[in-house]
Amino acid sequence: MITNLDGPSELFLADMGRIQRRIADASRQVSSGKKILTPSDAPDVIEPLLELRAGLKRNAQIRSNLALAKTEASSADSALTTAVKLMDRARTLAAQGANSTLDAAGRQSLAQEIASLQDQMVACSNTAVQGRFLFSGDQSDSPAYRVDLTADNGAAQVSTAEATRQIEHPAGGSFAAAKTARDIFDPRNLDGSCATDNVFAALNGLRLALVDNDRDAVAASATSLQQASARLGAAQAFYGTVQGRIQDAQSYADALDTRLQTELGQKEDADVAAAATELTQANTQLQAAFQMKAGLPTKSLFDYLA
Repeated sequence: MITNLDGPSELFLADMGRIQRRIADASRQVSSGKKILTPSDAPDVIEPLLELRAGLKRNAQIRSNLALAKTEASSADSALTTAVKLMDRARTLAAQGANSTLDAAGRQSLAQEIASLQDQMVACSNTAVQGRFLFSGDQSDSPAYRVDLTADNGAAQVSTAEATRQIEHPAGGSFAAAKTARDIFDPRNLDGSCATDNVFAALNGLRLALVDNDRDAVAASATSLQQASARLGAAQAFYGTVQGRIQDAQSYADALDTRLQTELGQKEDADVAAAATELTQANTQLQAAFQMKAGLPTKSLFDYLA
């Protein structure tokens, strides 16, 4: 390329260009707070930045899932607390019904209260949070059971879906966070008959014994009621463990988010104070260069010889 500029002028312009680029870069960092705004700012850092942002996005989704799981596990635990209290009341009524001094009318009255407990127990099995039925497994948009006093256990199963959903842990892996109503309230033997610790069946058996005024059967129901109560306690212990695992996962996710945010900031955040100092120094150098250039003689030796 042919140019009319002499060597010193070309060098001056090159220096001015470098200073102006420093000013532009420092100004951008001061105004945005970032040292990287486009891939061309630091091509070698773009891939790690994308990985960090993807990690933050994934962790944010996990934290959201954990928050929902925590709410559901807490609600399930509360529902089971209510179920245990209902079963305790049923055991008290069974003891009253087995009393030899109680007549048929008295047992009929107790049977009515047991029927009310059955309604409430089915309601516990259909506990919902934000439109999700907690014990309906993967079919969480519908209840699992309805009251049916003609059934062998006093309840009819509406949803047969299993609970396969897993909660992802931010450190890797996943864990189960729910049981179905069938698992908790309506366990069955291999032949389909009610298991001895079937919650619904224990209540229904007691109700029928009271309706029949069968004192011996009422007394015998104490065993199934105790086993059913133990099953509810085991389910509650499961949800207690789940809440502990969720809390651990949330703590890990919070720490991970802080670490990823720190690493991201170290790579893309500008040192605003340093950038401001650089901007001041570069502007000072630019002004000094222009002043020096203005003070140089504009005539050459040939001008004086002419």
